[in-house]
Amino acid sequence: MTAKDIEKNVTDIIDNFSKEEFIYDLLLAYGSPKATITRLRSGDYNLSKNEGEILLKSKLFFKIESAENLFSAIEESSQDENILKHKPRFIIVTDYDTFLAIDLKTKVQKDIKINELPRHYDFFLPLAGSEVYNTKNDNKADREAAYKMAELYDGLISANEGAYNSKENVHNLNIFLSRLLFCLFAEDTGIFEENSIFTNSLGTHTQLDGSDVHTFLDELFERLNTSKADNFPAFLADGFPYVNGGLFRDRIATPKFTASTRKLLIGLGDLQWQEINPDIFGSMIQAVVLPDYRSDLGMHYTSVENILKLIKPLFLDELYDEFEKHNDSVKQLELLIFRISNMKFFDPACGSGNFLIITYKEIRLLEIKILQRIFEILNGGIIFFTQIQLSQFYGIELDDFAHEMAILSLWLAEHQMNIVFEEQLAGYGQSKPILPLKESGRIVQGNSARIRWEDVCSTTNEQEVYIIGNPPYLGARLQDANQKKDMSIALNSANGYNNIDYIGCWFYKAKEYISNKNAKMAFVSTNSICQGEHVQLLWPHILGDNIEIFFTYRSFKWTNNAKGNAGVTVAIIGLRNISLKDKYIYDGNIKNNVKNISAYLLNCRNVYVTNRSKSISNFPEICFGNMANDGGNLLLSEIEKNELLSLEPESHIYIRKFVGALEFIRGVNKYCIWIEENQYQKAYQLPQIKERIDKVQILRENSKRLPTKKLSKVPYRFGEVRYQSSDLIIIPRHSSEAREYIPMGLYESGTIVADSAMTVYGAETWLFGVIHSKMHMVWIDTIGGKIKTDYRYSAHLCYNTFPFPQISNKQKESLNLYVFGILDERAKHPEKTMAQLYDPDKMPAELRQAHKELDEAIERCYRLQPFKNDTERLEYLFKLYEEMSIKDTLFAKQPKRRIKKG
Repeated sequence: MTAKDIEKNVTDIIDNFSKEEFIYDLLLAYGSPKATITRLRSGDYNLSKNEGEILLKSKLFFKIESAENLFSAIEESSQDENILKHKPRFIIVTDYDTFLAIDLKTKVQKDIKINELPRHYDFFLPLAGSEVYNTKNDNKADREAAYKMAELYDGLISANEGAYNSKENVHNLNIFLSRLLFCLFAEDTGIFEENSIFTNSLGTHTQLDGSDVHTFLDELFERLNTSKADNFPAFLADGFPYVNGGLFRDRIATPKFTASTRKLLIGLGDLQWQEINPDIFGSMIQAVVLPDYRSDLGMHYTSVENILKLIKPLFLDELYDEFEKHNDSVKQLELLIFRISNMKFFDPACGSGNFLIITYKEIRLLEIKILQRIFEILNGGIIFFTQIQLSQFYGIELDDFAHEMAILSLWLAEHQMNIVFEEQLAGYGQSKPILPLKESGRIVQGNSARIRWEDVCSTTNEQEVYIIGNPPYLGARLQDANQKKDMSIALNSANGYNNIDYIGCWFYKAKEYISNKNAKMAFVSTNSICQGEHVQLLWPHILGDNIEIFFTYRSFKWTNNAKGNAGVTVAIIGLRNISLKDKYIYDGNIKNNVKNISAYLLNCRNVYVTNRSKSISNFPEICFGNMANDGGNLLLSEIEKNELLSLEPESHIYIRKFVGALEFIRGVNKYCIWIEENQYQKAYQLPQIKERIDKVQILRENSKRLPTKKLSKVPYRFGEVRYQSSDLIIIPRHSSEAREYIPMGLYESGTIVADSAMTVYGAETWLFGVIHSKMHMVWIDTIGGKIKTDYRYSAHLCYNTFPFPQISNKQKESLNLYVFGILDERAKHPEKTMAQLYDPDKMPAELRQAHKELDEAIERCYRLQPFKNDTERLEYLFKLYEEMSIKDTLFAKQPKRRIKKG
């Protein structure tokens, strides 16, 4: 259950308010089992026998009171030992108009009108177990600690100049920082029995100048790694425990300290480490060693909300369904815990462990809920221990420091969850001592693209394994030689691997790993792998006879920049072995049950749109514009054109309107010298023209490229000429993602289009309407791929593949009218550029309406029933594309009929 779900539940309570049902509905809204509420109604679980009161152990005390006695009643209740001994989290008193509540743990109070409760739904989130971690990016404790650690890190590097030039020594420094973090956390959270013992001992037993801090720390770390303390001074032997777990096992060279770095370390001890969140803190501390990230340490982590988007549909929702299904069977609930305790969770690009930590916390919370229910059924008389172990968690991480942080953060998360375990199962839940530390999950350092995953997290057909994470994204043009080698190794040099995003390595290896196993996977991925040429290059290697996509979150912004990808548009994609179980597409807050999920993340068959040299819909040929290759000598600004005409008026016959994507969208007037072969001799007689042509010739002659050298023989002509003497449609090759429509234009014959745009010569007006429509836009958005997040228009992949039905002349004439409507609305705003007209925030209402009417007319060419949304449009287009492709293929294979001569 998400926070949004709870907010809606609370809103429903107020909208359908019932005094008799209010408190029961409130508990249900925050996820209390229905069986618990049934027994609470019957009085079995109500520990208060007074009328108008409900006391549910470890949850809440609720009392109905008259208006004049509300404040005295809540004060008395919050101090009543008979109530407090049952450890309720909340005290609530109301007259069903005013609503008073107090959180006994945080001491925060609410005094509101009861109809305002939906606005304050988050106050009661602890009832749903949501207070164990902070989902916001403004955690002051995390941020302050990260800044202080960054200061200490810089100070140690400076004080130990030249000591950290080798990879081995940097690794040792990373381990050292992990040890410090453990000690600081341990002294504030009860791992070390005496509060602040690390900081106090450091201050007492070291010199002010810091000269012996390294000696103190060496001896302390040795003590923490030794089970028998006989040979240590009393303050170490008696005050510090045996830690083990590998954290203090290896001897490393401790950096030398100065007076200032000693002061910084002692200052770190003054922070509130019990408030640190390991799921956030690991990524933030990772930023300590990456100075470029320090400007906004509060953002260096993946939000819990986004991680839940992945793990809930992958496995967590199913486990909660099983919990609800068997809510009254102790045997089945025990089997569910056994199942959870034998699962494996594997993040093959784990960073500092965010996904693993949140997964660990979530299944610990579920275990608590299950044990609470078992306790209710058995009516007490039993002590529980957690069955979930860190050894169920596996990871691979290339970065040394992040690898160390992942191991440490999992240990810290275990300690935090042990505290929650004992609080939530007050009196009947006990945690095993965290010390000595057990071995953590197997988090190994290495190149995940080259390591054999089975060697890290072995699996059998019986074992239940889930692969999770957010592997690195990197476009094909940005990959270095090592990354290209990774791609070659991971993808077995599959055709086209050089053009696939780096994350393709992880998808391919995950597919190999889960095939024919009791395993599933889900990754957060750049959505570009489900667009453009990526689809035909990557997904035929992933989806096949035995692997399918079983859930996806379609494109959304990912709030994470720990790897430099803040604000990236992503998709979440889950793979499994082919199954008859349900498949889901999540679009925003809507969950759709679908028959199949294609590589384009649509509810349609696995169809791959491939490059075509001709239009599948028999549209006229589309081509690039004309490329000058002239060093700017054949191109003219408005001022240059006017100067040329003033000097040589007869040159006007060689000057044409020149339009590229930039000129068209921004309204820039530009011109070019355009000379046909039969005009060359005469044009060369004009000095101004001759000077420009000569410059082009010299430029081309001096080129290192042979094709350009050959062009020096025709210096009066553009390097690439595709011009046709006819009216034309211009389509910019790139356009901002913010626009609802890519601006397109109609030009008369004689206009020269630059190669920054595409051109359709001799096109009829109705075709302009088709390719300027919403139907075509949703196709471009999915099929065309992107430059960063902007539209990229392609002849072979966008235009030639676009499926459009054959229409009658009458329909074409009708479409012409809608096109003229758009052109007329544009003409009413001569002062505005295309960029301004198609800015979604500034688009004139009449122009928007004209496009809407055109869109509706285009869609009626496909079917009479209106489309509900873009997803429905795309699904229809893919189905039509498949039908047209099959028809096209069958037609191409028809044998030629022989004609007999008679």
